[in-house]
Amino acid sequence: MEDLQGLLTGCLFVALGVCLFREASLFTGGTTGVAFLLHYLAELPLGAVLFTINLPFYVFGWQRLGHAFTFKTFAAVGLLSIYVELLPQWIGFSHLEPTFAAVMAGLLVGTGILILIRHGASLGGVTIMAVYLQKTRGWRAGHVQMAIDACILLTVFALTDAHKALLSLLGAFALNLVIAVNHRADRYYGA
Repeated sequence: MEDLQGLLTGCLFVALGVCLFREASLFTGGTTGVAFLLHYLAELPLGAVLFTINLPFYVFGWQRLGHAFTFKTFAAVGLLSIYVELLPQWIGFSHLEPTFAAVMAGLLVGTGILILIRHGASLGGVTIMAVYLQKTRGWRAGHVQMAIDACILLTVFALTDAHKALLSLLGAFALNLVIAVNHRADRYYGA
């Protein structure tokens, strides 16, 4: 029951953050960032793209991080994909200041990811790799994720105006700061 509550709550926090990013036309890192790129460029449904691009990472997770972790991650990504599509039907914003959206979205997503990791799950892709490297090499998951996110977000500068790109970086920084400060190998790890 605790893990179920963790998955439902963590995914809801992340989905609310993703909705803030989307409402402000911002980007984020990780596989969600790649999903945003495809969503904005090809006008594909964000939830479906998010679910689909994570599929290859489950094979790696199954082999390296265990069946329980991979199953929970699969469930979390599926739930997040559903939440991302449903939340805009449940909430709306008459005004959303972009800087606030970037910071708050980053904090919500980072907190949601921490909840998921604490309950033995992730949101696939980059998080699977970050947790694996923390478990096997002792690298801090937040630092790994921040480096990968920076690479993904550099492409945003080619696709949008500098202001939105900088706000997207601010959001990714807030997200990864939450993870870097709060997720430590000597406390727990995702598998």
